[in-house]
Amino acid sequence: MSRVRTLIVDDSPTMRSLIAAMLRGDPQIEVVGEAGDPLQAREAIKKLDPDVVTLDIEMPNMNGLEFLEKIMRLRPTPVVMVSTLTQAGAEATLKALEIGAVDCVAKPNGDDGARGFAELAEKVKAAARAKLRASSERRAAPPPSAGERFTPEDRIIAIGASTGGVEALLTIISRFPANCPPTVITQHMPATFTKSFAERMNRSSAAHVAEASDGATLEVGRVYLAPGGLTHLEVAGNGHLRCRLVDAEPVNGHRPSVDVLFNSVAKCAGAKAVGAILTGMGRDGARGLKAMRDAGAQTIAQDEATCVVYGMPKAAVEIGAATRQAPLERIAPTILSLCNAHRTETH
Repeated sequence: MSRVRTLIVDDSPTMRSLIAAMLRGDPQIEVVGEAGDPLQAREAIKKLDPDVVTLDIEMPNMNGLEFLEKIMRLRPTPVVMVSTLTQAGAEATLKALEIGAVDCVAKPNGDDGARGFAELAEKVKAAARAKLRASSERRAAPPPSAGERFTPEDRIIAIGASTGGVEALLTIISRFPANCPPTVITQHMPATFTKSFAERMNRSSAAHVAEASDGATLEVGRVYLAPGGLTHLEVAGNGHLRCRLVDAEPVNGHRPSVDVLFNSVAKCAGAKAVGAILTGMGRDGARGLKAMRDAGAQTIAQDEATCVVYGMPKAAVEIGAATRQAPLERIAPTILSLCNAHRTETH
C-alpha cells in the first residue's frame, strides 16, 4: 500500500512541527509539504497533489473555513481539521465538517503534547480512504417533521457514529418529530465539541437535543448526546430509564464508546430498542449492536454507498449485528416507522 501523502497547513511553525512529528511516526504516512497560510497552501496543493490536507481554522489572509470551501468546490481533497479546544473553535470545526471536512482533531492544551494528537495519524489514514461528497450532493436538511402521523410506541433509539457522523446525524435528527422516542447518541468527538454539536442539532430538529447529563430521565421528544472525551454514556434503570455517565477507561480506543452505549441499551431495553450504526472508522459499536439484536432489538447499519468511511457499519454487518442496511436518507424514516404505534415500515 502506498503511503498517504499529507500536506500540513497551519500558521504556527511550532504546531506544524508537532503535527509533522506525529505523522512521520507512522510508516504509512509521508509528509510531503507544509504551508503557513491558505495562499501558500493553494500553491502547494497544485504542486504536490496531496492525498490528505490537515488544516488549521484560524489563519492569516483567509480563514480555514473559506479555504476549505474553495478546496471542496475547486479541487475536492480529504481534509482533517485541526482546531483549538475553545467554544469558537468547536463551532468553526462543526461548520467545517458540514462543508466537507472528513474529520477533526483538537490541538493539544498545555503539556498535553503527543497525547492530544494520539488519533491524528489514524484519522489522516482514514481520510485518505474516505468517500467525499461533492457540494452538489450535500443536501440542505429538510424542515423538522411536525410529527402529525407519528405516535410514539414505548421504544428507545440508540445511535452510534464516528468519521462522517456530523453530517449523518444532522440528516437523521433533523427529520425527527417533536414527539420522537427517547434517543441516545454516541458520536466520537473531542471534549468540548459535543456541546456545540448538540446545540447545532437542536437548532435543526423539532426534538429537544442536548448533551446527556448523569441521571437524566429518558423522555419522549428528547435526544441525549454523549459528552466527548471524559466518560461513557450508558442507559440504566428498570422501567424508568435514565442516562448514566461512567468514568471508565476507553473501550476500543474510544471514550465515549458506542459499544458501551449499545450494550447498556441491550440490557435495559431489549426488544423495545432500535439501534443504528453510522459511518465511521474501526469496529466500535459492532458487538454492541449484535448484543442489541440478540436481545430482540431492530438494528440498522448505514449502507456503504452513503458512508464517508464504511468501517463501523461494515464490521456490524460482518458479524450479523444488523437486521437491515439502509442509505443515509432512509435511516430516519426507517427508525421512526419501527417506533410508530401506527407502523408502516419503510425500507
